[in-house]
Amino acid sequence: MTTETAPAGRITLPGGEMLAWSDLPQQRLADGGPLAALAARLVPPGARVLVAGPHDPALLDQLGHAEVTCLLRSHPDAVALAQRAAHLVVGGPAGLPDDETYDVVIAPAGLDPVESVEGTRLGWDGVLARLVAAVRPGGALVLRVDNPLGLHRLVATTPWYADREDSAWTIGGVLDRTHPANRDQLRERLTAAGLRPGTCWAAYPDAGTPTALLDADHLDRDTGSGLFDAVLHGACAGGCTGDTVLQDPSRLAVDALHAGRAADLAPGWLVLAHRPADPADPSTPADGADLPVVLAQTGIGVLEVLHGPSGLRWGRVQTTGTQPPAAAPFASREAAYRDADALSGPVPAGRLLRTLLLDAAVRRDLTALRALLHGYAGWLADQTDADSRIAGAAALAGTDNVVVDDERYAVLDPSWRATEALPADVVLARGLWRFAAGLLTGGYAHPWSSTLDVAGLTVVLGGLAGHDLDRATVGEAVEAEAAIDAALHGLDPDGRLNLATELHAVAPTDPPVGARSYQQLHEAWLRQREELARLAALTAWTEELLTSRERALRRAETTIGLLSGSISYRVGRLAITPARLAKRGARAAKRRATAVLAPKGEQQ
Repeated sequence: MTTETAPAGRITLPGGEMLAWSDLPQQRLADGGPLAALAARLVPPGARVLVAGPHDPALLDQLGHAEVTCLLRSHPDAVALAQRAAHLVVGGPAGLPDDETYDVVIAPAGLDPVESVEGTRLGWDGVLARLVAAVRPGGALVLRVDNPLGLHRLVATTPWYADREDSAWTIGGVLDRTHPANRDQLRERLTAAGLRPGTCWAAYPDAGTPTALLDADHLDRDTGSGLFDAVLHGACAGGCTGDTVLQDPSRLAVDALHAGRAADLAPGWLVLAHRPADPADPSTPADGADLPVVLAQTGIGVLEVLHGPSGLRWGRVQTTGTQPPAAAPFASREAAYRDADALSGPVPAGRLLRTLLLDAAVRRDLTALRALLHGYAGWLADQTDADSRIAGAAALAGTDNVVVDDERYAVLDPSWRATEALPADVVLARGLWRFAAGLLTGGYAHPWSSTLDVAGLTVVLGGLAGHDLDRATVGEAVEAEAAIDAALHGLDPDGRLNLATELHAVAPTDPPVGARSYQQLHEAWLRQREELARLAALTAWTEELLTSRERALRRAETTIGLLSGSISYRVGRLAITPARLAKRGARAAKRRATAVLAPKGEQQ
């Protein structure tokens, strides 16, 4: 039975609706994040779009230029989204009208949540076949698929098969043959369903709310890309802040990139597939748009990177909220800001300097470290003005935002800019301090003494770079770092002072900032235990030294006491006393004789 209900007759109930269940996501990204930005690019104006399954309401806002129909299983969700869509069908996929086709079908949550537990279950392949039938010839399907062997499962503290949440009706692993378990199986399923797979994006750090979408083919090829390195590290580090994980997901993602497995270990994939207009035509249709290689959520919106004839180039930035791009993500512009207009032209090629330095430090390769740091310091020196100060993007160019291509250094993301020029030695010290803090708190092996603190290691790194940094300069660099972070988070003066105090107090025994990784917490505990053992040994040595000195003093006092009471000591005193008295008398007589013989004028 089909009925239509308020508001405005937009909701259709073909049966199978879930009346007491909601799929609206708890975590949402500004303006829908990279997924919504990609959907807005794929959907042409005036197109008929079917959004199948749960989704972020912001996705519908990004599709305001199209005619959108939503297929949901939750009636409360349909009521909540009724003002955003032209039509809503509440029930399973079987409730879709057979004569309705769409230019683009989007399944942002995958195929399992499309089905309703109140209706007939079709299974993964059955739902795919029904959605493919809803795609008009020449149309496209955008499908999310979760990876059963993704990074999110490798770092999770709770095993995936122990999920007891109400929403965990379907828990799939690699043994579940009803679901594709890798990209090859996904392509086979799509081909068997009558589609021709196109571009596939790897979703990080979570398939449900990805903050970064990266072209899987480019990830497989460009394993040394500094851009992919920075995007993966930033997405995984920012997406797991405050969570407890088994190991650092950002480090694992970067390692997977350099091993050529970043796409295979992605928590999920977003694939674009086309339904050919002529089934007899064996050619694969083009995606029909200049699709981005990277879409990354930033404070200024969704950043896009495109692939051109000369390599990667910056695309547009879709701004979020009502703030102008130049003001975000910084709450104030006192120390730094981000300028979206600076993201234009080609993306500099090369490997990320931080990754190269970490690799050389772990291998104890001082020659490579010296060459890299000399090059970094020389490049910064080339950016100075007549007053030996650095302005603009170079002033904030730390090792995590500089790429190295042979002997050429360049700022990866030039949109980060300092409000005022900074002294060149402070800029260098800040970059080295940030690297030193990450190296020590991250538990990485390195060739230097374990007793070095962060400031001390910064001074050592400065020496390798050919600069004589002192702790006072490092202190100024930490103050600059605190000012920049305070501007980022909109801290008041007291908050900035507290932040500076915390940064000055960063110690090698501290765990790294970010996700609470059992692996890194264990390493921090080992460092703390070693430090306590060193301090205990030093305390024991000091106590032993004091005890030995005290014993020697007591022996000396005893000897003096024994000697002062002996006969020889007394006889010696009797012999010495007259001599002392005679000496004193001789001195007195000499003074009197001198006074008598002095001239009369001198006597007066």
